[in-house]
Amino acid sequence: MKIELKQQFQIESARFLPHLDKNHPCSRTHGHSFVIWLTLQGPLQMPQGWLIDYNEIQIKMKPILEQIDHRLLNEVPGLENPTTENLCIWLYQKAQKVLPQVTRISIRETSSSECNYPT
Repeated sequence: MKIELKQQFQIESARFLPHLDKNHPCSRTHGHSFVIWLTLQGPLQMPQGWLIDYNEIQIKMKPILEQIDHRLLNEVPGLENPTTENLCIWLYQKAQKVLPQVTRISIRETSSSECNYPT
């Protein structure tokens, strides 16, 4: 039996998008309260009856999220152009290494916008 679960995280980060016209508001340094959802899928683990312990997800994600929480994302290796799309891909690649059950990363940079990877 395959199951899907999700866990939410939130980080606060600053960024600027270096490839935009200097008059574009996102070309200037600004901050976001990013809401991140990890989606994981796989078989139920017995005898626990779960896919994975939520606490284990938090423990494994903590060092990854510390690299981007309360940081200027442009200074993080691999995020020199920190669009939400690139952040989604970056997080997915990092999360997959420690949690192979991760099937999707979803990020909301505002209450009205969301990015998902992979689709």
